[in-house]
Amino acid sequence: MDDFEYERRFFCREMPSQLDDGDAPTLIVQSYYVHSGNYALRVRLQTRAVREPMTVDTNPLDVLARHQDAFRQASVTVKGPSVGGTRYEAEREIDARIAAELVRRGGEVIVKNRFSAWIGEDGWSIDVFGGPNAPLVIAEAERSGPVTNLMIPSFCVTEVTDQPRFSNDGLAANPYSLWQDEFERELAEQGPRFEQIFGTNRMRFGAR
Repeated sequence: MDDFEYERRFFCREMPSQLDDGDAPTLIVQSYYVHSGNYALRVRLQTRAVREPMTVDTNPLDVLARHQDAFRQASVTVKGPSVGGTRYEAEREIDARIAAELVRRGGEVIVKNRFSAWIGEDGWSIDVFGGPNAPLVIAEAERSGPVTNLMIPSFCVTEVTDQPRFSNDGLAANPYSLWQDEFERELAEQGPRFEQIFGTNRMRFGAR
């Protein structure tokens, strides 16, 4: 088993409506017990049995309480620092009931809906965050090896692959709402950026 993940991540203004086929996305509630120096220990619960809107008022623990019986998949994951779109990640499935109790008992909790889509040659995940990370939307392309020569859809505003603040563990420790205005000023002053170390970036207009 390869205990590394290879991905590129992008900031988006909103969830592309054309990628929402009406089916329930994957609802994820996860807690980070370590989130320091880009090292992380995470417990995650997920389900596709319910559809939960993501707003600033979405409370992860309330979501867990309402839908606990729907969460049948759970895992514990350890992560190392991300360097050049590559990150050590070792994951193991655990009992969902144990995971729910661990999430309730500690760590920094985040909640999000994850939509999946096939765009160009790649499978993409689009995460729509709730609670203090709303209205953040992050799209990521993940492969079994380095993500090079990527076709980037037009809804991706700027790349955040190697910005730890946009990692899920970074967002758990320091939610987006606390620095959203600062980021928007940076984006206005510096403009969008796409990494040039991953081969040729191909911009795609339209999501499909």
